[in-house]
Amino acid sequence: MHSIKRAFWPVVGFLAIGFSLYGLYFELRDMSFHAFMDSLRAVSAKGWILAILSTLLAYAALAAYDHLALAHLGRRISLGFITVCSFTTYALSHTIGASVLSGAVVRYRAYQAKGLSPSEIGVLVAFCSFTFALGTLMLAAFVLLISPELVERFADVIPTGLSRTTGVVILAFLLLYLLGSVLRLPPLKTRWFQLHYPRPGIVLRQFVIAPIELIGAAGIIYFALPEAGNPGFLVILGVFLASFSAALLSHAPGGIGVLELVFIAALPEIPAADVLAALVIFRLLYLLIPFFIALGVVIGYERSRYVAEQNGISGGQTPP
Repeated sequence: MHSIKRAFWPVVGFLAIGFSLYGLYFELRDMSFHAFMDSLRAVSAKGWILAILSTLLAYAALAAYDHLALAHLGRRISLGFITVCSFTTYALSHTIGASVLSGAVVRYRAYQAKGLSPSEIGVLVAFCSFTFALGTLMLAAFVLLISPELVERFADVIPTGLSRTTGVVILAFLLLYLLGSVLRLPPLKTRWFQLHYPRPGIVLRQFVIAPIELIGAAGIIYFALPEAGNPGFLVILGVFLASFSAALLSHAPGGIGVLELVFIAALPEIPAADVLAALVIFRLLYLLIPFFIALGVVIGYERSRYVAEQNGISGGQTPP
C-alpha cells in the first residue's frame, strides 16, 4: 500500500505530461520550426533586459518568503544565507517538481546547520507554501474583479457575475485571515492542516510580498511577447496564474507541456510561435539557468560539509 502511495504522484505527473504534449501537438501542428526561431530572434534587447529584471524580482520575493517564515519563528539568520538557500530551494523544486518535498529536503540540510529543529523547518516550509498560496489567491481575486471576462478564455460558459463573486469571496477569506491574526485567534485545525496565525505585522508583509514573485514571473513572459496583439499585463498575469496553478497540480516536472498548452489555448490573438518563444525564454530564465546554478551551490555546499566532517574525524572530533 505504501509503495502505491509513493508511485501515485509520479504517475499523475507523467500522465499530465503525456496529455499536455498530446494537446500541444494539435495546437502546434501547423507551426514550422523556422517560424518559432523567427519569433525567438524577434525578441528585442529591451524585452530580454526587462525579462531578466523580472526574474531577479521573482527570486528576490522568494527569498523574502523564507525571511518572513524565520521572523515568524523568531529566528535570526544572515540575509545572504537566506537568499542562497531560498534561491537553491526554488530553483530545484520548480524544475524537478514536487516542490513541497524537494524544498523540504534542501531546506532541512541548510537550516539544520543553522540550529533549526526538524519541527521548525517543517513550519518554515508550510509557511512559505502558504505565503505562495496567499499571493496566488490575492492576485486571482484582483484579476477576477478588474477583468472578469478573462475566464471566458478558459470556459466561455462561466458568467462574469460569478467571476466577480468568486473574487469577493477570495478577498473575504484573506480579510478573515488578517482578522484572525489581529484577534490572536487559536490555530485553525482541519483534517488536512493546521493554520497558526502569524503576528499582524507579518501577515501584512505577506500580503505585500506574496504577489510580487508571481508578478515578476508573469513579467518574464509579458516582456518576451511581441507588442502586436499583446492583450496587456493583466491578461497575461491571469493566464499565468491559471497555467502555473495547473502545472503545480499536475506534478509534472517544471510543468512541462501543461504551461505551454494553457498559454497557447488562452491567447488565440497571438501567433503560437510567439507564445512558445516567450515560454522558452521563461523556462530559460526562471527554470533552467537557476537550476544549473542551484546544482552547483548544492554540490559545493555538500562538498564543504564533507570536508569539514572528514577534518573533524581526522582531528579526533565527532562530526556534527
